Amino acid sequence: MKYTVIITKDEDGYYVVNVPALPGCFTQGKTKKEALINIKEAITAYIESLKKHNEKIPRDNAEEITVK
Repeated sequence: MKYTVIITKDEDGYYVVNVPALPGCFTQGKTKKEALINIKEAITAYIESLKKHNEKIPRDNAEEITVK
């Protein structure tokens, strides 16, 4: 499953990542690469928890927009 992630850099220089389709699913890292590795782990844990509790797994309904 693919999810859109939002990456921002905070005032301390850390990369903060969240997943809009999965409320409360967020993490951070010192580098962008580290943050992306961490968010993949967070998404996996989030989905495993939903499955464990027999809850619906949200789909990402984001649309891609190309700006020229």
